This record gives sequence, structure tokens and C-alpha cells, in this order.
Amino acid sequence: MKQQFYTYIQNLQDSICVALEKVDGVAVFEEDLWKRPEGGGGRTRVLSNGAVFEKGGVNISAVEGELPQALRDNFGVSEGAFFACGLSLVLHPKNPKVPTVHANWRYFEMYDEQGNVVTQWFGGGQDLTPYYLFEEDAVHFHRVCKDACDKHDPNFYKAFKKRCDTYFWNAHRNESRGIGGLFFDYLKQDETFSLQDRFSFVTEIGNSFLESYLPIVAKRKHLSYTKSERDWQEIRRGRYVEFNLVHDKGTLFGLKTNGRIESILMSLPPAVQWHYNFQPAPGSEEARLLEILKTPKDWMT
Repeated sequence: MKQQFYTYIQNLQDSICVALEKVDGVAVFEEDLWKRPEGGGGRTRVLSNGAVFEKGGVNISAVEGELPQALRDNFGVSEGAFFACGLSLVLHPKNPKVPTVHANWRYFEMYDEQGNVVTQWFGGGQDLTPYYLFEEDAVHFHRVCKDACDKHDPNFYKAFKKRCDTYFWNAHRNESRGIGGLFFDYLKQDETFSLQDRFSFVTEIGNSFLESYLPIVAKRKHLSYTKSERDWQEIRRGRYVEFNLVHDKGTLFGLKTNGRIESILMSLPPAVQWHYNFQPAPGSEEARLLEILKTPKDWMT
């Protein structure tokens, strides 16, 4: 399974990067191949200063070795080995009318002293962070997510959408990072789903990503915007940074386990603003966005 999934994310990285370069029309991905001293490595691809995307990254990695102390503490074991692979992407558009998007899909195995697999699972998801809310874009993104989920189980979308709303919550601001999407973790083999079933589901979600996001980009990338709208985008990007550095488990885990710092912090936007106690004008589009972010919304009703 680990080879099957790693081959999948290699191919997915290629197809996503080709599509994004085509949409941008200017920027091309720079590739950085790296090795992890403890075992494994990755293929980082980053673009910047494009016509559409100010900064973006589409990274894959496959790492293995002895369990880091943080993982030993998490699993309650004194020793053991692991393998983990995944694809992670973040895209920060230049135009504030185009939303930021984040996605990742991953697979994990843990082994006993004899090298036998003792646990294995999939995780991942995708979520949208707009700066100006076009409700039809939110509906489109969630519709694609729901359609992909429904092919495998009618309960998946509701459950994983709720987990996404809960996870991407800036508790210190009492607001959501964005308008959600899907978030799932620890998808293991059980009485209902085989490991191959889980693989089929996660790859279905991964394959749906371009359909969920690129039509939104195409519709909004040529819209005009003002300096004040660009300032608002950079202020909201500050909340994105806050979530990633304060709450995001993946970022915190990477920082605590000798992860590759450039790949971990690839998700951060290139230009950000923080203003003391900034409040948008009442009744403005900016204020409307903040109201939506205070209470997760069901976009399918």
C-alpha cells in the first residue's frame, strides 16, 4: 500500500503542477529534491510572482525511520519505526477576489520491533479561504467535495465537513480560518471498509481537487481590485499565519520532529499585515465575511 500511494501522489503532483502553470501563464514551479538524514526525502515544488499566484507550493515526501519522541509519546510506545508519505499544497493568489486554498493527502504506517505493520491509516482533506465571499464559489467547492464523498459513503461529507470546521478554527480569534471543506484522519481498515476502500476514497478526493478550485480561479482572476482590498487580503493572511503557527498540528509536529523547515513553512503567504484591533466598516463586504466565519455554514442547503 505504501508504494501504491506514493506512486499516486507522485503522479498527482505532476498533474496538479501542470494545470496550475497553465492557469497562471507566467510562473513555473522550481523543483527542490531533498533527503532526510534519518531516512527518506521529498520533492518540493514552489512557484512565485506569477500572473495569478503570488506564491504556491505542491510538495510530496516519503519519510521513514525510528519514531520521533513526539510520536512515541502520542502512541504510548517506547520504541518503533514508521513510514509516512503525503502530498501537501497551498496556493496564495495575487488577486484578493481569488481564495487561498490548502489541501493534503497522506498515508502512515507504524511497525513493531520485528518490522510487522501494527497500524496504518490515511488522512487528508482540502479547504478554502476566501478574502471576499462569493457564495456561488463556496457552493461549488463544497459541491465537488460532497460529490466525491458520496461516491463512497453518503455519511462522509457531513462528517468530514464538520471535522474540517472544527479543525480549522482560530480559537484565539473565535473564528474559522476559512469556509471549510473536508478534513479526515485515522481512516483505517475496519468491518465496513478495507484498506483498499480507504485508498480509493482518498484518491477520489485528491483527483477532485482541480475541479473544486480551478473554475473559481478562472472566474475571479481577472476581476479588478483596489489597494484597500489588497490590504484586507494581507490582513486576513495574518489570520492564516496565526492558525498555522499556533494551532496546526502538522506544522507543530514538523517543527518538533526535525522536519524540513523550508517545506513546513512553505504554506506561509509572502506578504502579510497586522493592524492593532482592525475592524472593517459595518455593512461592508469585509464585515460580511467575518460574520460568516463566526459560525460554520452548511453550503449544501
